Amino acid sequence: MAYFGISSNLVLYLTNKLHQGTVASANNVTNWVGTVWLTPILGAYVADAHLGRYWTFLIASAIYLSGMCLLTVTVSIPALRAPPCHEVNLADCKHASRLQLAVFYTALYILAIGTGGTKPNISTIGADQFDDFEPKEKTQKLSFFNWWTFSIFFGTLFANTFLVYIQDNVGWSLGYGLPTCGLAISILIFLAGTPFYRHRVPTGSPFTRMSRVIVAAIRKSRIPVPNDPKELYELDAEEYAQNGKYRIDATPSLRFLNKAAVKTGSNDPWMLSSVTQVEETKQMIRMLPVLIATIVPSTMVAQVNTLFVKQGTTLNRALNSFQIPPASLTAFVTLSMLISVVIYDRIFVRIMSKWTKNPRGITLLQRMGMGFVFHILVMVTASLTEMRRLSVAKDHGLVENGGRVPLSILTLLPQFVLMGIADAFLAVAQIEFFYDQAPESMKSLGTSYSTTSLGIGNFFSSFLLSTVSDITERKYHKGWILNNLNDSHLDYYYAFFAVLNLVNLVFFVVVCRFYVYRAEVSDSMEVLKKKQEMLSLTNPNQGRNNEIS
Repeated sequence: MAYFGISSNLVLYLTNKLHQGTVASANNVTNWVGTVWLTPILGAYVADAHLGRYWTFLIASAIYLSGMCLLTVTVSIPALRAPPCHEVNLADCKHASRLQLAVFYTALYILAIGTGGTKPNISTIGADQFDDFEPKEKTQKLSFFNWWTFSIFFGTLFANTFLVYIQDNVGWSLGYGLPTCGLAISILIFLAGTPFYRHRVPTGSPFTRMSRVIVAAIRKSRIPVPNDPKELYELDAEEYAQNGKYRIDATPSLRFLNKAAVKTGSNDPWMLSSVTQVEETKQMIRMLPVLIATIVPSTMVAQVNTLFVKQGTTLNRALNSFQIPPASLTAFVTLSMLISVVIYDRIFVRIMSKWTKNPRGITLLQRMGMGFVFHILVMVTASLTEMRRLSVAKDHGLVENGGRVPLSILTLLPQFVLMGIADAFLAVAQIEFFYDQAPESMKSLGTSYSTTSLGIGNFFSSFLLSTVSDITERKYHKGWILNNLNDSHLDYYYAFFAVLNLVNLVFFVVVCRFYVYRAEVSDSMEVLKKKQEMLSLTNPNQGRNNEIS
């Protein structure tokens, strides 16, 4: 709630209170959001290598809370924002001073550092409460990420409706103060459950282990890999079982890395790695193409809280006597996502699992692919809607003066709803995929792959927005993205994104064609399938009750 209570309306605060232009405000939002989603790499490293997930989350939460407190104070003091201005052209308004911007951005980026330790660890802590060695808990874990995302977006719905309305109509002090209090309460609730949590002991830096494998393989590059995998260095299976881990057998893919496990008489960890360590490194490398493929869809998320919201400011916001805050349209992303997740988990999975014999209904990559398709539909819809908005603006002579277009703000509803459906497929599957496919000792790092995608996607959005704005303004004298959206061409920009997403979908299909799922995950899924079949044969009613949702 705290994060979304800020991000959903931040572009309007930068525009209306700090008097920044369209491109500058949108880029400042995406740069901050990008930082928010990239810092989890650091948080994952600290959790896996040093403090563990619990303490990393707790310390990061304190930093997060301090950032929220400072931000609330910043928006509450008039001297820390630019003087009020009611000019249509922002160029005529006095911009915020360097000091005002410094204080505001310091608060934002302290908050970003705090999220680095909370985002990759809280979901992982939740998933850690399920024991993969217990079939019943393994089954329950299949629905965990669906309901985890559901709970997050339920808080997002509150932020995008109630908090946005408070910020626009009551004041930013209360609008930021409420999520600050909510964050403090949530930390206390988390602390209350401490005695009941299952804690994972830090297993050392995953970056160090992967580096050792790569260095060892390079140092032994001229040494041949034996044909018999049993000749490679590996620990006893009992040693792994005692620590609740899987031993992973050698695979032929990325064969060069197998050299790290070739015995040469040296026990130096930078010269010799176990087969399991080699396979763990391979698995993290195998996921990189999938990570790259999710960057372009992540730029779509950036459009929702920036340009989509800015579009809403140009339309008629009246609904009888009620004025709809533009940022509250993001609530429809949340609503459609919540509804879609429930339908997917309770109906779609049950139907598809009977056809595919897969407890998840379809594979995680297939689910992500459906999200990719919906992202294309989002941008096509947004482009067509913007063409209509510009046409109405031209018909009413509102192009030059930037006046409000006589179209209801609800005209934008389809693109927000489609984005929510896309999230139900892609966002949930992305989090689950990177957690599920990451080796047991690198779960936090695996989870941070998902946030890394969002982080890079936001920075990529800033790059594209600035580049397209500069190129189109220089070549055609009037750019696609101006402060006056009635004189801009967001329809072209959205069409460009639709084409970019189509090309990216083709790349994703190629990636999926060659991706091999983690061996022990595949094995455990087979165990679940057999367990379901046995339950159905021995007790049909019990089989139905234990059907995986």
